Amino acid sequence: MAWYDEAVFYHIYPLGLTGAPKENSYGEPVHRLNTLLPWIDHIKEIGCNALYIGPLFESVAHGYDTTDYKKLDSRLGTNEDLKNFVKTCHEKGVKVVFDGVFNHTGRDFFAFQDIKKNRENSKYLGWYCNVNFWGNNEYNDGFSYENWGGYNVLVKLNQRNPEVRDYIADVIRYWVSEFDIDGIRLDAADVLDFDYMKMMRWVANEVKPDFWLMGEVIHGDYSRWVNNETLHAVTNYTLHKALYSGHNDHNYFEIAHTVKRLYDMAGQNPLGLRLYNFVDNHDVERIYTKLNNKAHMIPAHILMYTLPGVPSIYYGSEFGIEGRKERGSDDSLRPALNLDDFKDATENNIITKVIKVLGKVRKDVKALSYGGYQELSLTTGQYAFSRNLNGENVITAVNNGDGDAWLNLPAAGVAKYVGALSGEEVNAENDRINVCIKANFGEIFIPVNAAGKYEPVKYEEVKPAPVEEKKAEPAQAEKKTSDNSAQKKAAGIKENPIKAEANEVKDNIATSVRPGVSYEEMTVEELQYCIIEKMKKNGPVTDQMRKTVVENVYHDSLVNWVKSFR
Repeated sequence: MAWYDEAVFYHIYPLGLTGAPKENSYGEPVHRLNTLLPWIDHIKEIGCNALYIGPLFESVAHGYDTTDYKKLDSRLGTNEDLKNFVKTCHEKGVKVVFDGVFNHTGRDFFAFQDIKKNRENSKYLGWYCNVNFWGNNEYNDGFSYENWGGYNVLVKLNQRNPEVRDYIADVIRYWVSEFDIDGIRLDAADVLDFDYMKMMRWVANEVKPDFWLMGEVIHGDYSRWVNNETLHAVTNYTLHKALYSGHNDHNYFEIAHTVKRLYDMAGQNPLGLRLYNFVDNHDVERIYTKLNNKAHMIPAHILMYTLPGVPSIYYGSEFGIEGRKERGSDDSLRPALNLDDFKDATENNIITKVIKVLGKVRKDVKALSYGGYQELSLTTGQYAFSRNLNGENVITAVNNGDGDAWLNLPAAGVAKYVGALSGEEVNAENDRINVCIKANFGEIFIPVNAAGKYEPVKYEEVKPAPVEEKKAEPAQAEKKTSDNSAQKKAAGIKENPIKAEANEVKDNIATSVRPGVSYEEMTVEELQYCIIEKMKKNGPVTDQMRKTVVENVYHDSLVNWVKSFR
């Protein structure tokens, strides 16, 4: 057992939350990170005991175009600020995980700058993929190179180069020795070289007991990444999609079948496949925005906290704020917020109140971290399951309907349960319990002798108070960024049409593939076609499943995805 098995994460995108300028002037440090210190108490108050924060290090713009891996972004402050921030988290019982952007660097990174200066004579030529002095790019460098996601601001590292591996290993050791972090979330892990990740696992095992490596993986067989040689966990995008679409479609079968498939993948062992569960993050629209019925915020979060996996809250979503991709920009997903605007949320906001109870339940009830999973009841509108650990049987039941629903469920030998949210006790008769689940709500039934003391949440309609976001400070320098559509247009960067529209996905999947072409040689559209065809062999392909394929326009990710089918 490790600390992350009982973790409840809070996720912060610091450049956004602090209202930092969109471009970095590389000027004198501004100590914005210190403004996040009060958030640590808030994190604890709502029951979180771990923080995933990043990206943090010096970059050109959004943090994923790294300039210096060993220097806190000057828009956020100094390394001393970061050391103090992590130390304060630890003093308050909060583990800290940094964002590790090790697939690519920004153009201002020293190795790339050396190539620009010394060209063919640069000793760092081998640090990047496919540097070609017969080519050129929109920056008129006089050479071309491989990038990530079609953006030349993100220069792809050659992960098979021993010098690159040694450098990244040194960075990880530095982050531990300098800042005392507890883990790293690997950006774009689904396109990282597997031997590269094995190297990171060796370093992780060396630097600190229970040091956690969690990878950003969108699609595929998660067990390819989560094992004893590579990563401890990956992002559970499969469940993320099911949690919102299963509620929007009033179809709990989608969620339950997703859980069953993942649980089977884990070998029917809750720790057999560690997954990082979330309903939203800095790359996807807010769950409150995506849900057709805002009241479904409650059952969606109850499920995220009680299903197998490690739950995570993205900053602000505990208050029910909106966040929609607009004109190709992620800015509204990463807003600057003032914590004082939400000082009464745990008393007056039903969403925050429920999440606070869920955090305490997760801490108190070990069956939710280590217990086995068993489906008890399933219809399109109601879903119930148990988590059992050494005879401690906890039952979760949710209802996406507009009317109350009665469920008759097996009691598993427990004589009396108490509802964590309502505080109401339920007696078993003939080893079954008969329970009423309120409309668009849910409940967690805990054996009375195992339950902690929870403040009952009065059932009410979800109506979170609106909030006026702080405006980010104006830019201080003219830098090219990859998340600003106007700048990309000026620089001549063409966006993929599938991603260009925020609310409209254009289905350009191919109708066939060229004969004899390897996956690596296929176009994005051909790879999408192959994935759809493989999905069809496993069952019906829904419109939402097809949309998920269409939205993935990253060639390396699609190659890994299509290869993951068995």
